[in-house]
Amino acid sequence: MSIALNALTIGVDIGGTNMRAAVVDSNGQILDRAATLTPNTEDVLVDKLVALVDTLRDRHEIQAVGLAVAGFLDPDCTTVRFAPHLPWRNAPVRDIMTERLGIPVKLEHDANSAAWGEYMFGQAREADTWVYFSVGTGIGATIMHHGEIFRGSFGIAPEFGHVTVVPQGRQCSCGKRGCLERYASGTALADTVLELADARPEYRRSPLLHNACTGEQIMAAAREGDPLGQAVVADFAQWLGIGLSFVADVIDPELIVVGGGVVGNHDLFLPTAQRVLGESMVAATHRPHPQVSIAKLGSAAGMVGVAHLSRYAEDSAEIS
Repeated sequence: MSIALNALTIGVDIGGTNMRAAVVDSNGQILDRAATLTPNTEDVLVDKLVALVDTLRDRHEIQAVGLAVAGFLDPDCTTVRFAPHLPWRNAPVRDIMTERLGIPVKLEHDANSAAWGEYMFGQAREADTWVYFSVGTGIGATIMHHGEIFRGSFGIAPEFGHVTVVPQGRQCSCGKRGCLERYASGTALADTVLELADARPEYRRSPLLHNACTGEQIMAAAREGDPLGQAVVADFAQWLGIGLSFVADVIDPELIVVGGGVVGNHDLFLPTAQRVLGESMVAATHRPHPQVSIAKLGSAAGMVGVAHLSRYAEDSAEIS
């Protein structure tokens, strides 16, 4: 089955809380959207995915579907080995969904999907060696070189978010302690609030301590001048800059595109993170520094990217 150049495809971003789907044309433009809550059992998850896609197929002629998943996939992108916020465990998701939908299905990691969207239609269109660095609930990343996604030998690379930065530090959902993700992600902000307030009595008057606070509330407090909020964001920016310096030292990219849920507040932390990156890189005064840019497609990058990737999914599985 071949997919026409002007065909419409669907990209689905499968998150732990919500599933968002979009009809995307060949130019990366979103024509229609639908969303639903993410179930916590495997059978219901598949049924809900089919219903979500069918909602859009009732309104458009669709030739392929792409699924962006936050989890570990096999190198061939056929199986979800493990997804911490989804019920799939060693599940052949591509073939299951191909059989249920009757059209080609492409399975891809969510960060890779967003990176592909930025590469085809966004901030990285001219880049050769570059990294997509997504900061949201956790940290996701993608390495691209000569237009190819680098996956490593077993489909896991890269996991910058799970590099240990504080030995025996904060517990991470991956099972390790002290991961970068536990200090430079949206969910890490609330832990930093408690740690800083415990260490500094003057912060204990902050309204952030009156209720369980979200990352967005912490960013808002910082923007409004709350001392604790500003200290938390400064700490976040420091760790993010250190994380970006790891990227620079290991990959030596020309470009790092920062995406994910926190980038709407990038003016609060990115200048500091860029300064720390420049100070922390090895041989920083004797080498070019990577350009650091904010993702152009925002939260739609994963849907747009995986919808486009699905155009190459015609041989992904036998369709009965």
